[in-house]
Amino acid sequence: MMEATPVAPPEIDRFSKRALYVGIAGLALGALWAFFDAEQFFRSYLLAYVFWIGIALGCFAILMVQHMSGGAWGIVIRRVLEAATRTFLPMALLFIPLAVGLKFIYIWANPEAAAGNAVLARLLEHKAPYLNIPFFLARVIFYFLVWIGVTHFLNKWSLEQDRTRDRRITRKLQVLSGPGLVLYGLTVTFASIDWVMSLEPEWFSTIFGILFMGGQGVAAMAFIIAVLVLLKDRKPFAEVIAPRHFHDLGKLLLAFIMLWAYFNFSQFLIIWSSNLPEEIPWYLRRLQGPFKWIGLLLVLFHFALPFLMLLSRDLKRNGRQLAALAIAVIIFRLVDIYWLIAPEFHHGEFHLHLLDIIVPVGLGGIWLWLFFQQLKKRPLLPLGDPELEGAIGPGEGHH
Repeated sequence: MMEATPVAPPEIDRFSKRALYVGIAGLALGALWAFFDAEQFFRSYLLAYVFWIGIALGCFAILMVQHMSGGAWGIVIRRVLEAATRTFLPMALLFIPLAVGLKFIYIWANPEAAAGNAVLARLLEHKAPYLNIPFFLARVIFYFLVWIGVTHFLNKWSLEQDRTRDRRITRKLQVLSGPGLVLYGLTVTFASIDWVMSLEPEWFSTIFGILFMGGQGVAAMAFIIAVLVLLKDRKPFAEVIAPRHFHDLGKLLLAFIMLWAYFNFSQFLIIWSSNLPEEIPWYLRRLQGPFKWIGLLLVLFHFALPFLMLLSRDLKRNGRQLAALAIAVIIFRLVDIYWLIAPEFHHGEFHLHLLDIIVPVGLGGIWLWLFFQQLKKRPLLPLGDPELEGAIGPGEGHH
């Protein structure tokens, strides 16, 4: 019989403390730097924030997909997914620096910056009913209310099922997850427009939100694999995790990478073939100079190489090799977000500031500490789920 009380392996405490120290040091250094270059700090903070909230949002979506579809792959990682979603409330508080620094980040929040450009000034005036600071902040509050609200019930009912072993709760979780996924799609679409696409008010893409959803799926699945490998030799996972579980997760990571590549190629093909003056400069800035080589690195190391490696059955069933690949994918997720965001700040000129590394590492340390603190609070497996025994039972079949 598995233990019903939360028993955190020592690895969780050790990694949690290290993450907290790194987080405090990174953000303290970034905040100190902000006194000398506030503009760069807030821009780097946006990069970091979009990356880390993306992992939490990806876990949120995968959790609801698992409730809708079932399967052994999702039951063994459910507590990891739930712990990531419970970081939304502190992440809402960590949005405050962006709220303070809006005028340093977005040209629409600082209309004086467009004073010398009559065309841009007219465009900002036209879009002002949507792109203004009060409405922007109201939308941010709405997004977090949705994410925290749905997460609250997903976590509450899952814990209740641990206590009661009530099979009807599985149905409640399914019924909530359907509308929850719709709300996820809508809120992430508008958040990606607000936080990233509005950096250049002249430009728009109708599939920008879907592109971000694909990236969040990649980041979340890679993160889950890395955490599972970290814990696989400790109770209760040592008694549960088999190569078939890693095989399933590896296949899902491959699927998300293919989706991410498809969404990116679709956007590129539509915009490049249309060749419209209000759309094409966005890609021209990213296909010239050093950004061109970053784009090539993304094609090779975010898609082609992981795609080829994940075709290997042996690699997908080897936890350590799969985790090494997952960590590389996470790093290139940050590179991809840099490629999406950075060219807007320097008009296509390549500019990699030290804060673009320090602040994502610092915010990442805080987020990982929050995640591990949440992971410690509950049993690492959903002990009340009626499908648990089937999910952890013997057998090498594929799901």
